Parts: sequence; C-alpha cells; structure tokens
Amino acid sequence: MLGTRNLMRPPFSAHPIGIFDSGIGGLTVARAVIDRLPQEHLIYFGDTAHFPYGDKSAHALQGYTLKIAEHLLARNCKLILIACNSASAAAYDAIKTFVGNDAIVMNVIDPVVNHLHHTAAGKRIGLIGTRQTVNSHVYQNKLTALGNSLELHCHATNLLASAIEEFGDHGVTDTLLHAYLTHANLQNIDALVLACTHYPIIKHRIAALLNDRVTLIDPSDIVAATVERTLIQHNLLHTTAGMSPGQKHFYVSDEYTDAFVASTRLFFKETIHLEHCPLEISTVTA
Repeated sequence: MLGTRNLMRPPFSAHPIGIFDSGIGGLTVARAVIDRLPQEHLIYFGDTAHFPYGDKSAHALQGYTLKIAEHLLARNCKLILIACNSASAAAYDAIKTFVGNDAIVMNVIDPVVNHLHHTAAGKRIGLIGTRQTVNSHVYQNKLTALGNSLELHCHATNLLASAIEEFGDHGVTDTLLHAYLTHANLQNIDALVLACTHYPIIKHRIAALLNDRVTLIDPSDIVAATVERTLIQHNLLHTTAGMSPGQKHFYVSDEYTDAFVASTRLFFKETIHLEHCPLEISTVTA
C-alpha cells in the first residue's frame, strides 16, 4: 500500500513516472517506457552536474540520488526508476528506504538479472559497464542469490559513457569499442549485456564490431516491460478512455544543456522544455 501524502490530489494512477540518470543514457529507457505506455506522464532528471556516475564513490552517488529522489517525490511521482546501472548498484537500497511507501522504486539491474536467470542457461554471457557497476559485482551476486550458476564475463568500459555523452552516435567511439571488445574477458561469448543505459545509443556499432555474431541484451525494453507489469500489479496504470499522450518534463542539474536538449529531441522527436534544477549537496564528496 502506497503512502497517503497524495490523498487530496488527483488519482494516484494519474501521477507521473519519474526516471533519472547522470545524463542522456537514461533517455534510452525513458523512450522505451513511453513507447510501451504512451499515456503515462513522465518526469526525467539528468544529473548533468555530476556526470559521469561511473567513476564516483558509492557514498557520493547515494548523496546525489537521494536529492533527486526528493525532487521526484515533491512532484508526486508514483514510480521512481533509477535508469543508471552505477546508481542502481550503489544507491537502490538507500533510495528505497528513503522513499518508503510514498512511491514504487525500481532499478535497471533486477529486470535484466531476472531475464538472464530465465533465458541464459548454458550460455557464455559477457557484460560491459562502468567501473562502479563492474566492481560492485552486483549482477553476479544477484544471480547467485537466485541460485543461478551462470557466470558472467565482465569488463569495465569506463570511458565509453563519456564518449557517448560528448559525441552521441559517432564513429569516434569505434576506437574505444575495438579496444574494449577485444579484451580477453569478452571472447567466445554468446551474448553481451549492455550494462549502462548509454550503450544502446551505439548498439549498432557494437553489433558491427562483433560481426553480429553475439546477441546484444539491451536493458531498455526489458525494463520498460517490467515497469508496465509493476504498474498493473499495483493498479497504477494511467488508463482513461480517449486519453491523449502523457506530458513530459525534463530537468537537469547543470545549466549547460545544449547537448542534452539535442539528445532529447533526437529521442522524443519533439520540441522539449528543459528546466534547470541544481542539487544542493554540501556534505557529499566524490
């Protein structure tokens, strides 16, 4: 049962879904959610002032993301999705405790772990992500907790998210990809988990460098399907006859927004209004 803070407001099912990431990567998940649930209202927060998350400590990530969760709660989000693997690994439990019963909290790791648990038996699975994600061993630990003996072959690709944030889908990333994907850990794999929400932006480049012989596991659709099932389970789908598409609001924590605006237009094919919302954090250091 969700909290009672919104009882005097419109039905809780009409409240928005809140999604956040350190930058543009989470837009891949947000786009998949809207494609599946176009009637839902969306609030997206890009913590561009603290990008990249992959080289930050767990303590710092908890500080940043708890402030974002506070921001999303203040805007009456019914579900908060951590659309970042690094933040999911470092701060999910802290955010869930902070939010309590006021909203549902989801991360992008558990849906992919469940997908692997049910589909990857007997396969050799590679995983690429930031140093924070890989060093946390969160994917392997969660699979082990499910009683799954699947062994992941992980490799930290820490510079890749920054390159994508800077250049988008550009050939400049190919040199980095070649250096990362030829690592010994990723040889002879059957599938590759893209354990950073930035990576689907260049999914076709990854596939090309792997000669299309490796199945790419893109978390976006897996997570979006889990969001839908979760809303149905809690009777929180926004469903009204004749409903128009949901509203979208975008916030960033840094004033420099040109690249973010361009990426948002690319993903959502519409003019968007971007609001600056700085995070006031005085006690957290990276």
